[in-house]
Amino acid sequence: MLSFRGRRTFERLAPRAGIMRIGIDLGGTKIEAALLDAAGNTVFHHRAETPRGGYAATLEAIRTLVGELEAAADQPAQSLPVGVGVPGAVSHKTGRIKNSNNTCLNDKPLQQDLCRLLERNVAVANDANCFALSEAADGAAAGAKVMFGAVLGTGVGGGICIDGRLIQGVNSIAGEWGHNRLAVSERELEFTGQPLATTTCNCGMRGCVETWLSGPSFSSGYERNTGDRLTPPQIVGLAEDGDAFAQAYLEQYCRLLALALAAVINLLDPEVIVLGGGMSNIDRLYARVPQYWSDYVFSDIVETRLVKAKFGDSSGVRGAAWLTR
Repeated sequence: MLSFRGRRTFERLAPRAGIMRIGIDLGGTKIEAALLDAAGNTVFHHRAETPRGGYAATLEAIRTLVGELEAAADQPAQSLPVGVGVPGAVSHKTGRIKNSNNTCLNDKPLQQDLCRLLERNVAVANDANCFALSEAADGAAAGAKVMFGAVLGTGVGGGICIDGRLIQGVNSIAGEWGHNRLAVSERELEFTGQPLATTTCNCGMRGCVETWLSGPSFSSGYERNTGDRLTPPQIVGLAEDGDAFAQAYLEQYCRLLALALAAVINLLDPEVIVLGGGMSNIDRLYARVPQYWSDYVFSDIVETRLVKAKFGDSSGVRGAAWLTR
């Protein structure tokens, strides 16, 4: 791994034959780029900080990263398909980005601008959809007829794949379970303390799944109860060390996640639910959540599997590349 001015990293892996694809994962703090071969192996990999200069600087950063990957490939640059995962979605009505927490993208013709800059067609999709596509293509849900990818990070997002194909929906919002309201009752809040969430969501509504289950909500809820501002891994560490309140607090999170995912199961009945994002690293989720969701799923038996993403943080950029298949 080489570092450039402390801001960009570049990793070269063994090159392989076949048609290559470029994926870009545009995040709030970093832009990740990868070059995949025909079999889905990562040949080259870059990470750079997301520029703070707004929309124009973001376009230029993507153009630069794509240029570096083109130089690394053994194919003509224009033959390399490019897919981009973004926070938000492309509006069918306007062709512009909507619903992005990276506000410089909103109401911008990102796809058209990238097609012009890169001189080829560019596929653009929601970053959570890219995550789901990656895990459905050759990840933890490979071979599943119906899968749901749930991203539990700074926000909460999701994506749906059927027979390995991404479902985006007529409004480009398929899988956006993070902005459904979570109908929480006293049963889910049976622990000593205050509930995880009491804040208004970024979308303007109260009670969204995101305000209960995101990483920042997990930390802020703990702080409201204890006065201590800790990261999710620190809270989980306390629970593993036997801290009674942290254990109860984490158990409440498991039940709330089960409640939220039960609605997904009742609607889609997926074979597999794949978790991604920072909160997916909590090992307890995979044992406890399936135990709880049977209380909410409308079935005598729940055969849906809850699994961790195979490709971790790299699933988003891999899925962006797979958009161009």
